[in-house]
Amino acid sequence: MFVGMLASVLAPFAAWADSTAPATPTGPGATSAIPVAVVELYTSQGCSSCPPADTLLGALAATPGYVPLTLAVDYWDYLGWKDTLAKHGHSVRQKAYARMRGDGKMFTPQVVINGQMMTVGNDKPALDAALAKAPPLTVPVSVMQSDNDRLAITIGNGLGAGEVWLCPVSRSETVKIGRGENEGTTVDYHNVVRGWFKLGDWTGGKARFTARLDELRGEDVDAVAVLVQSGTAVAPGPILGAALMPISR
Repeated sequence: MFVGMLASVLAPFAAWADSTAPATPTGPGATSAIPVAVVELYTSQGCSSCPPADTLLGALAATPGYVPLTLAVDYWDYLGWKDTLAKHGHSVRQKAYARMRGDGKMFTPQVVINGQMMTVGNDKPALDAALAKAPPLTVPVSVMQSDNDRLAITIGNGLGAGEVWLCPVSRSETVKIGRGENEGTTVDYHNVVRGWFKLGDWTGGKARFTARLDELRGEDVDAVAVLVQSGTAVAPGPILGAALMPISR
């Protein structure tokens, strides 16, 4: 774990708020613009250094043009508090990233940007610098919620190939932590990933997928994220395209 001071991240987030990134729609409908970056935050309720990172991700979630996601891990549960949002698959995904990068670094709070760059999640200057250097997403992804309670996902033309993943997301979760390093702390989480569903493969041309919303709802799910990622689940590569869209319940 990395030690961070909460006060240091409560400063104004003007750099993000003034971003000129293309806007992302905030209501149910269709997404269209290519985001600047997918920001995966690996965090844990049992990690005393994580609340500042959770706050930073919340600021980024309020900034148009990004796909910030909270991926809660379970490997600190033994410290005395079982993370109520954790998925073991997130720990596996983080480990796979470390293996693919070749650095073996796996910690909380850790941020992975566009499936490639890694930095410390509670260090705003480091995060800003990594976002500025992040390779751009290039594949357009659109998501539309139809009247028959289905999602229509369209992947545009682009270079490369990859897998298409659909993640149900809870845009806001507040947790009061009863034990462990953060005992007595109430933490707000943003864009919490609640599951992973592979829609299929993308080979560079336009592709369409559908998903039933009744199979995704639950655990306060009120949004979906779609990722087009090179490689495989066990050997993830760069993220090529993404979208994040609220859904109506």
